[in-house]
Amino acid sequence: MRFPLANTVIGALPATRMFSVKRALLRLLGFELAPGCRIAGGVKFFGKGQVEIGRDTWIGLDCTFIVAPDAPVKIGARCDIAPQTIFHTGSHLIGDGRRRAGAGYSKAIGVGDGSWVGTRCTLLAGVTIGAGSIVAGGATVIPGDYPPDVLLAGCPAVVKRELK
Repeated sequence: MRFPLANTVIGALPATRMFSVKRALLRLLGFELAPGCRIAGGVKFFGKGQVEIGRDTWIGLDCTFIVAPDAPVKIGARCDIAPQTIFHTGSHLIGDGRRRAGAGYSKAIGVGDGSWVGTRCTLLAGVTIGAGSIVAGGATVIPGDYPPDVLLAGCPAVVKRELK
């Protein structure tokens, strides 16, 4: 019931204003939101897992969080998450020919401090993005631990260059 209420709260308030009210109401619903984080309009939460958003982080318009109970999404401080990004902590093993989506599983997703995730990215179960990294718009990040201070791009995303 927590996520449907959160979706109602976000939907009822102005898209790019009243961030402190959104934070306060979402905290009452059990979200771990640091001071200064801002959640824009159209953001949706599904599942029963935990979402943690760090200080001064921006969550852009129409982002989607699909969060399993045993697999949180943790976004660090000073991150910028562009519109329509998807965080999905669940997936499936490959099944046999009768049904290719085999047994389900879930894994956490983490985004390190200071990172920037571009528009329409997808972060899949088991992704950890290192601090100070950029995920280029439209990228699909598959499970893995990615180093800090890199540019990730493509489908599937790969390290294109170091940013130091």
